[in-house]
Amino acid sequence: MVALPSSNRFLSLDIFRGMTICFMIIVNSPGSGATPFAPLMHAAWNGFTPTDLIFPSFLFAVGNSMSFSQQKYKGLSERDVWLKIAQRTFFIFLIGYLIYWFPFFKTDSDGSLVSFPISETRIMGVLQRIALCYLFASVLIRYFSTKTIWIICLSTLAGYWIILYLFGNPHSPYSITGNACLYLDKLLFSEKHLYHEGGVVFDPEGVLGTFPAMINVLIGYYAGKFIRENGKGHETVARLMIAGTLFIFAALCWNMVFPINKNLWTSPFVLVTTGIDLLIIGILLYVTEIPKGTPGKWTDFFVVFGKNPLFIYITSVLIRIIMNKVRVDMHTTCYEWLNLTLFQHIAPGAVGSLLFALCFVVFCWVIVWFMDKRKIYIRL
Repeated sequence: MVALPSSNRFLSLDIFRGMTICFMIIVNSPGSGATPFAPLMHAAWNGFTPTDLIFPSFLFAVGNSMSFSQQKYKGLSERDVWLKIAQRTFFIFLIGYLIYWFPFFKTDSDGSLVSFPISETRIMGVLQRIALCYLFASVLIRYFSTKTIWIICLSTLAGYWIILYLFGNPHSPYSITGNACLYLDKLLFSEKHLYHEGGVVFDPEGVLGTFPAMINVLIGYYAGKFIRENGKGHETVARLMIAGTLFIFAALCWNMVFPINKNLWTSPFVLVTTGIDLLIIGILLYVTEIPKGTPGKWTDFFVVFGKNPLFIYITSVLIRIIMNKVRVDMHTTCYEWLNLTLFQHIAPGAVGSLLFALCFVVFCWVIVWFMDKRKIYIRL
């Protein structure tokens, strides 16, 4: 799904993608036995933390990559283009669904293994949302003009606000139990196929929120297209920074009546995340591409992640699932045992949790570094 870096690519975009994957693994893999540092946790509901930026940044990076990969479609027939888009969408969605079902059994309260019935599997998820956003964005980019797409984006942001307000609970339309996103997901899938946590049923990657999330991909696409067409100059950086600042300002103003909320993927959440991403891209462009000479070696670490982004994300999730399924005794999983006996012993509390996450990132980096040395790149 993501094209590989090449001579006509921009280092700043490759670093951005690699940084996103790196921090995604960190926040998804906190060590057990302690509460992580607050910035490494999602906002409880309304509000915003650095962790809430990661998933929308991945969608933004998908859009960046599409600004290059779309060029390859120009010489293909309509049938071949649709086949490629459909295949990528299907396989990414399917892998996401199977990951949540993997390893197709679950642990009972007494520690015994029982089957995981398909009737209780979660339908939507992170990869499923990525697949659908990619599909919607691909269709819009191929068949509509830039002006029309921007009108669709603005209409989607405004329309989503209206839908949540009108079809949610009249007294609390943006609450976790009274929002229109939950009502639609229950209607489409039933509660058994939704995300459950702490006794609350709500899917943060539900159907309705996928439409504003698509805009993160589209803005990422146009940011990548703008950089590619305008080059690595100071004016490019300035315009990206101005656009990012305006997006953030608009989000903060809108937040006064429509809260920034990652779980609902509200319209101001789209604006604040894309605004920050534009600022980050501008800074990376200024630091790594405008100065003469070779960038520092620090960039290599993130670029390696960026060459196999979806593969290493999926691998990290599977490793973590396996570690949480394998038990050293009836009450302790391998994941818990490693954290409690090693990392929490070395550095108790949030520091130990972060230490495990960093070590896990390094472990994943070794995998993709080994693949990069052998020119192995897995793309969907």
